[in-house]
Amino acid sequence: MEGLTWTITQRSSNFLSNSGMQSPHDTERRLNDLEIKASFTEDLLDQLNMALYRQQQQIDSLVLQVTQLRQQSTDTATGGARNLRDELPPHY
Repeated sequence: MEGLTWTITQRSSNFLSNSGMQSPHDTERRLNDLEIKASFTEDLLDQLNMALYRQQQQIDSLVLQVTQLRQQSTDTATGGARNLRDELPPHY
């Protein structure tokens, strides 16, 4: 347990003081890792934006279809008496 406490204390002191500064190679590696993560994040954001755009197109299409169906429903309801021959499938 004593070794673990020393390791935690040593690591935390490296973050708090300049005595534990990293080498330029470590800094370059960390910067490279951050650039890679940023690149993946940008790609993910682009993919999510495209998915959102497609979903909005589908929503707009569905809203238009519902509006047309409501219009058809009101047209047939106000049309009065219907002729059953008009409702026969086209193959008869």
